[in-house]
Amino acid sequence: MPTGLGLSGSRGTVSAPPFGGGRTGPWALVSPGTWKMPVPLFLLSLALGRSPMVLSLEKLMGPQDTARCSPGLSCHLWDGDVLCLPGSIVSAPGPVLVPTRLQTELVLRCHQETDCDLCVRVAIHLAVHGHWEEPKDEDKLGIAADPELEEPRNAFLQAQVVLSFQAYPTARCVLLEVQVRAALARPGQSVGSVVFDCFEAALGAEVRLWSYTQPRYQKELNLTQQLPALPWLSVSADGDDVHLVLDVSEEQHFGLSLYWNHVQGPTKPWWHSNLTGPQNITLNHTDLFPCLCIQVWPLEPDSVRTSLCPFREDPRAQGNLWRAARLRLLPPRGWQLNAPCSLLAEATLCWQAPGGGPCQSLVPPLSRTNVTVNKTLELPLLNAHPNLCVQVSSWEKLQLQECLWADSLGALKDDMLLVETRGPQDNRSLCALEPSGCTPLLSRASTRAAHLGEQLLQDLQSGQCLQLWEDDLRALWACPMDKYVHQRWALVWLACLLLASVLFLLFLFKKDHVKAAAKGRAALLLYSAEDSGFERLVGALASALCQLPLRVVVDLWSRRELSAQGPLAWFHAQRYQTLQDGGVVVLLFSPGAVALCHEWLQDGAAASAPQGPHDAFAASLSCVLPDFLQGRAPGRYVGAYFDGLLHSEAVPALFRSVPVFSLPSQLPDFLGTLQRPGSPRPGRLRERAKQVSRVLQPSLDQLLQAPGAPGAPGYPGDCTRDGT
Repeated sequence: MPTGLGLSGSRGTVSAPPFGGGRTGPWALVSPGTWKMPVPLFLLSLALGRSPMVLSLEKLMGPQDTARCSPGLSCHLWDGDVLCLPGSIVSAPGPVLVPTRLQTELVLRCHQETDCDLCVRVAIHLAVHGHWEEPKDEDKLGIAADPELEEPRNAFLQAQVVLSFQAYPTARCVLLEVQVRAALARPGQSVGSVVFDCFEAALGAEVRLWSYTQPRYQKELNLTQQLPALPWLSVSADGDDVHLVLDVSEEQHFGLSLYWNHVQGPTKPWWHSNLTGPQNITLNHTDLFPCLCIQVWPLEPDSVRTSLCPFREDPRAQGNLWRAARLRLLPPRGWQLNAPCSLLAEATLCWQAPGGGPCQSLVPPLSRTNVTVNKTLELPLLNAHPNLCVQVSSWEKLQLQECLWADSLGALKDDMLLVETRGPQDNRSLCALEPSGCTPLLSRASTRAAHLGEQLLQDLQSGQCLQLWEDDLRALWACPMDKYVHQRWALVWLACLLLASVLFLLFLFKKDHVKAAAKGRAALLLYSAEDSGFERLVGALASALCQLPLRVVVDLWSRRELSAQGPLAWFHAQRYQTLQDGGVVVLLFSPGAVALCHEWLQDGAAASAPQGPHDAFAASLSCVLPDFLQGRAPGRYVGAYFDGLLHSEAVPALFRSVPVFSLPSQLPDFLGTLQRPGSPRPGRLRERAKQVSRVLQPSLDQLLQAPGAPGAPGYPGDCTRDGT
């Protein structure tokens, strides 16, 4: 029996309990019988199991819908379907009947003894909502009440209950009138249930039900459940591939369709074929999208079509969807978010200054709002500007950013964005948008906008600034800054000459120190890129070593060259150059690096394939290990590991033929081995070890306390990055 089905009742009927809740969907009007597909009993037996109790589903003869009530209630089913218009919630004038729970049961609607459709029976449980009005003061004092006031308690409570049904591609709404004697109604208590027979559905369909009253006194009740599917269609994953397995007989002819099921708009076919016999169809993981669905049906008249959308929650499908999404400009002020599937996203407008840095959000003019894919949206701008960009976020994570006018208006401009705020009596204030925030003009802040505040104000008043947007309270202006750069060329040249003179004098006075630094020994750091925390730790070590007379080479600072050449070629080039210059290769051992070494020693070169696009350590094993095996490692290699991450015994014995140090506890000896013999003096060496330890310890503590915490390694600001 498929998962999620349970047996109940003496007849062995099957009921599928709901999964999920709170879902909503589009409302529609579809005539009865729009999607009628007879289901042979032998196919139902395949879908529902082979138990004799399962095959005894209750049969309903005839095509008509019916309704019946529990004792104490009377009900009537309106003829035909109705429009699904829930309307707004209103206050109850007194006690009213409202639906409190939905319950489903699978039955068969048969036109002939062997010509049956799978059908969903729905039971709506009702209760009393609201209270009777309290008696007035005269009644409490014993004054005789008007007999007409007692009449509502002897009347009936009536309700019009709407029941809505969705199972792609069918949508229906029916109306049931229910009444109960008011004297039997107690606020908050159940009064019974009404049973509707029935909504036809296909095997494997996702069924959605809603129920509410007209008028609506509370939030609509909803229920979603998955009907059992035919067992001859299954989906399995194998690495980067996905297999569609269709287990049918060799003589069976069937159709297979792959399509994109859009929430907005019709479905979009992708691939269709008529096939014979068992099939195993392979899809690449790059073809997966959340809305990619599969439909299979026998090539017979009025055959059942089984639909399955298995990739809705697949992380690979979600990633493919965002990689395929594109922002597109539609002149003059329109734009679109194009994507194969519907997605939940918000769009904002931002200002991107040249030279990098984050794009600064502009709440006006485009407020943060949900985006409908493949639908043209308008930007309420007066003029376009290359620095205006659109950001699209999902769950507060930035997914896309495009400066839509970059192609038509050129590169980013060095303009200053002024934000004007208008107050009463023509009062207005101006501030300039900078990375530190919005700086008021004519302020004493030490920013470029504050220094040029008077000039920017004059440019705005003389009409030299471009107005981008305005409303009654605010406006945005873009003021060019080119002329202020040109006016300062003379000062810039003078400053450059002065700086060159100072540098030349420093070179003369510090000639010996410069030569010593120029002859600093090269050090190539190799490590296994296990996670961002370990990379941050390696970055801190490399940055600290740069402050010594060492030329440090690490793949963290050569990612572009590493991607272009590949890890193996990059390592060979760096190793050759380092050893040619008399440098040293530093092997930083970690649990992942030790595991790679053991795999390589056990399985040979087959285990040394790169573990990632930037993993130079795995690529280096093919030529590092031969140096150790052939006795060429001493004097050319040094090993190290970090305190608390690895024990000295964990370092493979092969690598102990060279010095192996624990950091930061053995930093003085480690630094002494890295630097050339004779420099520096022991006191100076201990001072440098303390400096390196101060830089290294915070990153090591953070890694030990929160392993796997996200973050990126810090890149040094004043260090020579070889190979970049």
